[in-house]
Amino acid sequence: MRIYINPTEEEITDIIARPSKDWGALSVAVGDVLQRVQSEGDDAVIDCERQFDHVDLSAVSPSSPLKVTENEFQRAEQIVSPELKAALTSAHSNIARFHEAQRFVDVVVDTQPGVRCWQRSVPIESVGLYVPGGTAPLFSTVLMLATPARIAGCRRIVLCTPPCKDGSVHPAILVAARIAGVSDVFKAGGVQAIGAMAYGTKSIPRVSKIFGPGNQYVQAAKQLVALSQVAIDMPAGPSEVLVIADESAVPSFVAADLLSQAEHGTDSQVLLLTNHEPMLAAVQDELSRQLAVLPRREMAEATLLNSRLVYSDSLQTIISIANAYAPEHLILEAADADRLAELVVNAGSVFIGHLTPESAGDYASGTNHTLPTNGWAKAYSGVNLDSFCRKITFQKISEEGLPSLAPIVETMAEAEGLDAHRMAMALRRQRLAKP
Repeated sequence: MRIYINPTEEEITDIIARPSKDWGALSVAVGDVLQRVQSEGDDAVIDCERQFDHVDLSAVSPSSPLKVTENEFQRAEQIVSPELKAALTSAHSNIARFHEAQRFVDVVVDTQPGVRCWQRSVPIESVGLYVPGGTAPLFSTVLMLATPARIAGCRRIVLCTPPCKDGSVHPAILVAARIAGVSDVFKAGGVQAIGAMAYGTKSIPRVSKIFGPGNQYVQAAKQLVALSQVAIDMPAGPSEVLVIADESAVPSFVAADLLSQAEHGTDSQVLLLTNHEPMLAAVQDELSRQLAVLPRREMAEATLLNSRLVYSDSLQTIISIANAYAPEHLILEAADADRLAELVVNAGSVFIGHLTPESAGDYASGTNHTLPTNGWAKAYSGVNLDSFCRKITFQKISEEGLPSLAPIVETMAEAEGLDAHRMAMALRRQRLAKP
């Protein structure tokens, strides 16, 4: 752990810095796989699954190596416990309720007499959802992505997720997909999944926009295909949390929140900012105690080696550091948490008060857990209903509106040297002026 006491400006720069990566080498490796998928389709995806996920899908299910069958969905329903099904159903209900409330209401404006403009929200017709398997099957991500996609009205929802070693998909992922209304699920992970959804293969349909988290290879693949083939939800990096704690914070709560992020992966980012210096030692003691019984202890310990614990006697400095860092998750464990929340300008999602852990938003409170990381919260929103929609503008000019609008348009077009633009309006004005 790196500890900072009343950090200098130079140290603050170090605190908010993210690890750098060799994007050049990463792009070359990812680009090679994408090129194979684009040219070889299903064969490349199946071969990549054999190479990277160590499963021979063509041997496991020769008739349907990539697409999950109805029989597999039914088996998953039998395996998943009633308790987990109930939890998934309740979480889906909360997520749906929150995203339903985000529906866009058409805006119609008469900008001047006879000139009417309006905007309409239209769903993206085909979307691709990537759900990581890796060290943990993120079935919660299925709900976070598929629920708003279904509410938005996307006609085709394609879901790709890495298969297990036996060629199956984790049953909770399939049950979550069924609850959220997704039937097109494919056994494909990593770069090959992103390529398949971007370019289309015989089995996996091409989509217009790809959503979902993933490791550095997945994120690099998303950004590469976004250059020419398909839109993506947002650029991203490793997952991260920043906790602001004052004297009223409960050290065990703070430690648990830091570990919640640390157990995601060794590249996760974990920060604690406090204006109560004894909190640093108290949280470190709690981290040691909780780590001792944590199943993913080794991963969390490796993450904490690069964690940052910061004390500053200035709450203003603490808020400034948080806004400069722009965390994916920001937890405010302070007596005056509501007031602090009003000072937040850069964050993916904010968790206010001692009783609001990040895990609430990760699973079931209703907000979306697909959020901007790596400082992108300064410019991007987390996934929401609008992420699955496009806004189309319309305008209509009547005989009343044309005479007054035409001179404005003609003058501006002529000044820009675009005479065809001027003529398009002038001809209509002249025709309307004829008796």
